[in-house]
Amino acid sequence: MRLKKDSSEQKLRGAYYTPIQLAHAMVELFASQNIYTVLEPSCGDGVFLDSLKDKKLLDKVKKLTAVEIVPDEAEKVRRRYTDFKQIEVCTEDFFDYYNRLLGKECFDLILGNPPYIRYQYLKESQRKMQSEILTSHGMKANKLINAWVAFIVACVQLLSENGKIAFVIPAEILQVAYAEDLRLYLANNLAKITLITFEQLVFPDIEQEVVVFIGEKGKEEKGIRIIEMNNLDGFSQLKLEQNGFQKMQHVKEKWTKYFLNVEEMDLIQKLRADKRFAKFSEYGVINVGITTGNNGYFSVTEEITKQYGLANVTLPLIGRSSHAHGIYFTLEDWESNKGVGKRARLVSFPDVPYEEYPDGHKQYIMLGEKNREHEGYKCSIRDRWYIVPSVWVPDAFFLRRNNLYPKFVLNRCNAVSTDTMHRMKFNDGIDPENVLLSYYNSISFAFTEICGRSYGGGVLEILPGEMGNILLPKVENISPKLREKLLIYIDSVVRNDEDIEKALNIVDEEILIKTLGIDSEICYKCRAIWKKMQRRRLGRG
Repeated sequence: MRLKKDSSEQKLRGAYYTPIQLAHAMVELFASQNIYTVLEPSCGDGVFLDSLKDKKLLDKVKKLTAVEIVPDEAEKVRRRYTDFKQIEVCTEDFFDYYNRLLGKECFDLILGNPPYIRYQYLKESQRKMQSEILTSHGMKANKLINAWVAFIVACVQLLSENGKIAFVIPAEILQVAYAEDLRLYLANNLAKITLITFEQLVFPDIEQEVVVFIGEKGKEEKGIRIIEMNNLDGFSQLKLEQNGFQKMQHVKEKWTKYFLNVEEMDLIQKLRADKRFAKFSEYGVINVGITTGNNGYFSVTEEITKQYGLANVTLPLIGRSSHAHGIYFTLEDWESNKGVGKRARLVSFPDVPYEEYPDGHKQYIMLGEKNREHEGYKCSIRDRWYIVPSVWVPDAFFLRRNNLYPKFVLNRCNAVSTDTMHRMKFNDGIDPENVLLSYYNSISFAFTEICGRSYGGGVLEILPGEMGNILLPKVENISPKLREKLLIYIDSVVRNDEDIEKALNIVDEEILIKTLGIDSEICYKCRAIWKKMQRRRLGRG
């Protein structure tokens, strides 16, 4: 989790203690349930036990097991509950406990706040155990996976026939690639899944969004639902017995799509099957921008360029979202960026003997080494750290991170980009301006929000594969005059920071409705989907 202040001990232990209000709210969900055996796999300070006690639920429980790896913490809890004979506090790693109990014991309720330990902070024995848990259940193990993923998989295995699991976990489960296998596993092994999200951050001193994940086993498959709350106050009205489930799709896709209602989901599926649309990936190759390994060094201003005589080894650069003024990146745009002191050039040293470099170039390389610029990972693994690989001029750019709306930009001045943008090379025979025009409409914007992922700060991030899945209307039979008129208008709206919906309105009308025969109601509904998803992420900014 992202902390507002550094806390190395927490990173190593993955310990982020649950606020008592949140623990109370989670326990309250099961107050009316027949719960006889309970497991708290990461006990910590015992907050969930305290909540069970406060809610008078311990009297119903025949056996409660709490597992805590830190001896001092375990002992504190053990002393506090010495009078409760049904409570056993185990001092051990949960993964060891799981291996010992699997197939021998199961639980009606497993709840808690699993440790959020990145792979690099795990002990080798923990890495091995985590990998075995994942791979034994058909999942891939890699260095991106956080410990909470294996925790959930192990806990599902320890549930009774109608058991329930309730965890506080990062909202990453909804969208990140490393949780793809987990999403499929949960869909295949649980009858009902409820995800409770919060508009406000619920952990003090932690900037990462969390969700309450509730999984239920059973023979009756209900599906999945997402319940959105402003804060913890609404928990008291929530009843697990309430409906609102959508049919679970047994795929690895992001769960952010379940923020849409059934009608909206049906519309999205129909559009995916509509032959009047194509995926972005069908028009060309989409790659990340140039990975320099050190944008601060390789992206330079005019002043630096002149000081070291770098002009003949630089390329025009669109380095940040603020560099993209309109839907075209022109020579005038580049000149403007240069003129106001932006890092508008990318240094691309040639692959020739170092001895052939001019003195100024050598001086700039030596400056980098003096400032230890070459010690970063990407630079350090190159044969010559100062030669950036995979430098080529794309046809278009797509902003990797977007605020109010996404931007797709045609390259009109042979510029390159860093990895702050994706780059696209169109297939032979593709008209770039047709593709450009086809993006700025309500349907494509809705798909961008669905395909992308949002983080703290309200930023929408799009990865190359996600960009490739965005649907575009096939703009083929359109008069050059109308196309030019529309593109000039869109460019003007973007350049002047006007409301992008003005551009969407005219493109929806002229392209989607009049040219392709798309029902206006579909355009209206897709606009609403885009706005709905946009408001959700911006509300977390």
